[in-house]
Amino acid sequence: MFTGIIEAVGKVVASQSKQGDIRLRINTGKLDLSDVKLGDSIATNGVCLTVVELPGDGFWADVSKESITHTNIMDWKNGKSVNLEQALTLATRLGGHMVTGHVDGVGTIMSRNEDARSVRFKIKASAELSKYIAAKGSITVDGVSLTVNDIEDATTGATIFDLNIVPHTVQETIIKDYQVGHSVHLEVDVIARYLERMMQQNNDQPKPGISQAFLAQNGFWK
Repeated sequence: MFTGIIEAVGKVVASQSKQGDIRLRINTGKLDLSDVKLGDSIATNGVCLTVVELPGDGFWADVSKESITHTNIMDWKNGKSVNLEQALTLATRLGGHMVTGHVDGVGTIMSRNEDARSVRFKIKASAELSKYIAAKGSITVDGVSLTVNDIEDATTGATIFDLNIVPHTVQETIIKDYQVGHSVHLEVDVIARYLERMMQQNNDQPKPGISQAFLAQNGFWK
């Protein structure tokens, strides 16, 4: 689990094809790796990656076909900047929201506008994700925990949502590089996911009718 509070910006420095999936080497920049060991998780642009090698200035990680399918990782080139966050511990302040590192889909930057010292973005999400996105709710964009300002439904069923990014977040993440047409990883609020599943389970349960057995069980029939 993660919080969506970015700790450092790293760079992709190598990519290797591995029998249908890929292995990435990430230079972690200022990220403190002193207590990182093999098997630990590091969110990389919102994707939970497992450390398989520690060359000293970063880490290697394998990326499965499942992750490739739901992300834009295949488009990553050497030198690409990426947001980094280590997995949270029980002593970590939860400054953002609960983030799993499991990307739900890819969104597209539709507009970028300066707003005083902040920057406002509009991002288009697929129709499949629309029902999970709510005004003033949480969403993760390339691993960054953000609050949705407002939403508008497109005619295609997709949703365009509005974000206001404060100067600190702009400077400490790759958001400063976003331009119109840029693709980003989206992870919806995990609570919305679980609520949907609970409601589905409840709707699938047969509804009891009024019968002699039901009346007897509840004390209305002897």
